Amino acid sequence: MTPIQEQLVALGGVFQAAVLVDRIATTGQAGETGVGCMIGSLLVLDPKDTLHVYGGDDEQLREGYRALVSALERNPGSLQREPLRYALSMLGLERQLAKRDEMLALIGQRLPQIQNQVEHFGVTHENVIAATGALYQDTLSTLRQRIQVHGDMRHLQQPNNASKIRALLLSGIRSARLWRQLGGHRWQLVFSRRKLLKELYPMMRGEPRD
Repeated sequence: MTPIQEQLVALGGVFQAAVLVDRIATTGQAGETGVGCMIGSLLVLDPKDTLHVYGGDDEQLREGYRALVSALERNPGSLQREPLRYALSMLGLERQLAKRDEMLALIGQRLPQIQNQVEHFGVTHENVIAATGALYQDTLSTLRQRIQVHGDMRHLQQPNNASKIRALLLSGIRSARLWRQLGGHRWQLVFSRRKLLKELYPMMRGEPRD
């Protein structure tokens, strides 16, 4: 993969988390495989490459690519407004997290505990989701900038959905961190739209890469 493709995989992870958050908030449902991929991405601490973070391929990131494409095309008809808002908020929170060494240390201490739970219960078990959601609540939700999730209150008020949303937001911020580490920056989304879209279209369709 080229460096820009690797950046787009990580950015696709941010948008995939945003799409899943929106789906849970509005319908109360999200595919278990997609949720498992994103929560699992938090626990890959020493990846061989970018795809390894998401289970070895980007199959579960296609909806994230689609949402990213809709944002870069700037077509009001296809724009996914709430996922875009969540994704941009996650990119902003990652910048705040990067300045908070004690918060990064706490996340680093707690992730191995969650990994132990995954080994006992599986990545989408409610105990794992609750622990991951609690980690977000104890860290990123204490920052001044908060992500306001909009949707159907019947779904948002269910404790398992609330935990799932927090866990997905944490996974999206992990993807944002990875994107930065790979050289991604927000100016690309403004000034390199055509270049990004040229790479994204085949990735969204699942076409093989060189």
